[in-house]
Amino acid sequence: MVSLLLAIIYLIFVSLGLPDSLLGSGWPIMQADFGVPSSYAGYVGMTISGMTIVSALFSTRLIRRFHTKWIVIVSIALTIFGLLGFSFSSCYGMLFLFAVPYGLGAGAIDTSMNHYVANNFPSSVMNFLHCFYGVGAVISPNIMALALRYARWNEGYRWTAYIQMGILLVCILSLPLWKKNAQSEKKESTEGAGIREAIGQPGVIATLISFFAYCAGEATCFLWTSSYFVGVKEGVSEEMAASFGSLIFGGLMLGRLISGFISNKAGDIKLIRIGIGIELAGIALIALPLTPWIPAAVGFFLVGSGMAPVFPAIQHMAPEKFGRRFSAAVIALQMVFAYVANTCMPMAFGHLQQQVGIWVMPFYLLFFAVLNIGFMEISERRVKALKAAYQLHKQ
Repeated sequence: MVSLLLAIIYLIFVSLGLPDSLLGSGWPIMQADFGVPSSYAGYVGMTISGMTIVSALFSTRLIRRFHTKWIVIVSIALTIFGLLGFSFSSCYGMLFLFAVPYGLGAGAIDTSMNHYVANNFPSSVMNFLHCFYGVGAVISPNIMALALRYARWNEGYRWTAYIQMGILLVCILSLPLWKKNAQSEKKESTEGAGIREAIGQPGVIATLISFFAYCAGEATCFLWTSSYFVGVKEGVSEEMAASFGSLIFGGLMLGRLISGFISNKAGDIKLIRIGIGIELAGIALIALPLTPWIPAAVGFFLVGSGMAPVFPAIQHMAPEKFGRRFSAAVIALQMVFAYVANTCMPMAFGHLQQQVGIWVMPFYLLFFAVLNIGFMEISERRVKALKAAYQLHKQ
């Protein structure tokens, strides 16, 4: 029964990744259909991100009041409504209307599932979980590519909605499987702390800054890797540079797969330290002033592999580090900081590279990698000091 529930949870994270890549892959054709500038994709993306932040902020209240399975079902249903709405949109303004359920569905399911897994499963499951998110994010551009080849961009959203409907049906049929942890969830829902109370706990703010720094580096790589090769390396065609955009995704998926097998033995904090060490090695390769593109390509793959365990490990350690009472609120805050970083920091780098040059990218990544590990170590020391003082007081 537990194995079957895990399979459902992995499927839920595939569904979470599915809608995330559709806008970027379909926008060149959508833009032409709507007759708007290419930059207008950013406004739609920011609306989706804004709604995701709102739902993440309210997710602690939802987790207190409802079982995770109901949050999952309603969230997937909202996403389906948003996808179908996009597919039927006949003008640019309609996208903003359907961006609301599109974003609201993502934030609540992300926070509630990360909280559920962090409290009920080992670290390996969290790493595999985020690997499956990557599977969904890789599948959806291919769905859009098929739609553009054989139909129109509208069908890309519609076909993805149909897949989400199938996943929703599986989730509804799996409702009895969630009974195992229903009692512990009920206890957490009555004892769980709110966001204001959680943010005052020692080490929480440092963890949030660390998490923000991680997401800033990751999101910047997602958007600007291909542009870096075009702007800095010789002999790289636009087609080749576009394929290099998958280096980070490939590194993340492989890194999380490997982390899933070793995380229970290594532990979360050790995985983060090893991961950031690998990331720093990758950044050093990217920064080498060499004309050939191969060292930089290896570097970006290493950056993705090193980043891989950081996100799952920070989220998984929340219940043990801050206590189960605060874990839902801490994870919700982490997701808010993640979405803010994903929305703002790639844009900030865009302005920076416009003024300085895209060669500055490895140094931008280095800044956030150091910020990531630095504030994580500060958080660890504060929590350890608090626990040591508590043990001394008990004696």
